[in-house]
Amino acid sequence: MADAPKRCRRVSIREALREFALAAHGVQSQRHIKPLHWYIACRLCLEGGFDPDEITPRPPFVVKHRGSGKARRRVIEYAAASGGSGEQTILGGLKTKQVDVVVTKAGIGPVIAVSVKGTLNAFRNLTNRLEEAGGDCTNLHLTYRSLVYAFWSVIRANRPGPLPPRAPVGMKTENGRVGTNDVAVDQEGQATSSVVRYHLALSGLAGRGGIRNDISKYEAVAMTLVEVDAERIGHIFPDYPEADSPLRLERFFPLIYQQYDLRFVYQAPDLQSLTGRRGWSDDSPALKKWAAKEYDPRMADKADVPD
Repeated sequence: MADAPKRCRRVSIREALREFALAAHGVQSQRHIKPLHWYIACRLCLEGGFDPDEITPRPPFVVKHRGSGKARRRVIEYAAASGGSGEQTILGGLKTKQVDVVVTKAGIGPVIAVSVKGTLNAFRNLTNRLEEAGGDCTNLHLTYRSLVYAFWSVIRANRPGPLPPRAPVGMKTENGRVGTNDVAVDQEGQATSSVVRYHLALSGLAGRGGIRNDISKYEAVAMTLVEVDAERIGHIFPDYPEADSPLRLERFFPLIYQQYDLRFVYQAPDLQSLTGRRGWSDDSPALKKWAAKEYDPRMADKADVPD
């Protein structure tokens, strides 16, 4: 992905995390983080059952209907040219905020928002960045109390030793080795104290379960460490967060869908034709050509809202 396009494209999580870990073009252009936005947008569409036109950046899919009556099927196809770009600006209670990935329902407004924060180095300062994250959450929930707002923190799992090839600008060295402040995983393979403290603090921003709850908390939060060693670059560091952590990535998307359904579907049955998450026909070309299945797409069944 050295010449990554500006339009949203379909990428695997390994491709997106590898681009982030390499940061081959530096960080100013945001090219190292954009593939993660695309991954989220595509997953919200295929797994979440949201229409591509409802998602920013728009995922590269088109929806078609085949058949009629009870035999009518909702089919999704891959179409690279249909992919969109950019972020969506949301009106907050204090100021507007550009959010990385947003799902918007016509007549309702933004219903899901996902912010991605990537950190390549300077891990000693991680907890200082939480003030901004908490402020962003409060700002948007002041205007949209029902908004399902999620935060994904992605961190390079830098280890002690020589500076890795193609290391991003800004990483400091000490006698040619990775600087102490830029190490996230120690020689024993354990998360450093700065990362552990960050995990603890970030956990305090997670778990908003209802619209009357603390508006400074996110509905879902994840923290992911990304391997940088040559043989495993782009893989998720498996040992931290620990298996019982609320910040594990495997809990992130299910929690987003759960909170969305509770607020916009089950508590508002009269709007179900608009807010209900629909599934895809099992003969959809976009699903048949899926080379690496990383999650289960939302399939059409009797529980879905009929078109």
